[in-house]
Amino acid sequence: MTSISPFHLAIPVHNLADCRLFYRDVLGCEEGRSSDHWVDFNFFGHQLVIHYKPKKEESELHTNPVDGKDVPVPHFGVVLPWNDFQTFADHLKSKNIQFVIEPYIRFEGQVGEQATMFFYDPAGNALEFKAFKDLSQLFAK
Repeated sequence: MTSISPFHLAIPVHNLADCRLFYRDVLGCEEGRSSDHWVDFNFFGHQLVIHYKPKKEESELHTNPVDGKDVPVPHFGVVLPWNDFQTFADHLKSKNIQFVIEPYIRFEGQVGEQATMFFYDPAGNALEFKAFKDLSQLFAK
């Protein structure tokens, strides 16, 4: 397969109202259909559905080391255009997002050079937003 198409992702949230506000008002995602138990969003051209799921006992957070940082696992997100990354990072800072990994350039001067940042939604789902200086290196080795 050579074309990239929109994906569909459904994630659990124990606080539907808080997450609805977060994805809509903080990240700026357009809200689509909804019910008492789920809400779907246009997540940067992809379909994201937040589904209510009761909160279970706290589980241990897991990370993997990447470029000297502790990357949360699991996580999801999108690749933004290079020129949009800093604008979006500044927007998130203005909304007082607490970053797990502050926006920075990873693998600078190497194959796959990218800007990246990590933070959690109100339900504890880890998100990564990144941008490649050269998008053709998205899958480069």
